[in-house]
Amino acid sequence: MDEPTTLPLTPAEDPTLVLLTVEEAARRLRIGRTTCFALIRTGELESIDIGRLRRVPADAPAEFLARRRAAKRAA
Repeated sequence: MDEPTTLPLTPAEDPTLVLLTVEEAARRLRIGRTTCFALIRTGELESIDIGRLRRVPADAPAEFLARRRAAKRAA
């Protein structure tokens, strides 16, 4: 019998990643790169600098979404 083939995970889907690029975080949130940078600039989406690189903690997109959902429920 043929074994089912699994496609390799894209970086944005890999659950083992600790940090995401801005583009990967944007893909998880289904927003554009520019919008993602705007959220980082305003402090709504957590990010850190590593040298000249900007990285988003892997749990930050989910936390951002949870805050937005809670704010909408409270309104």
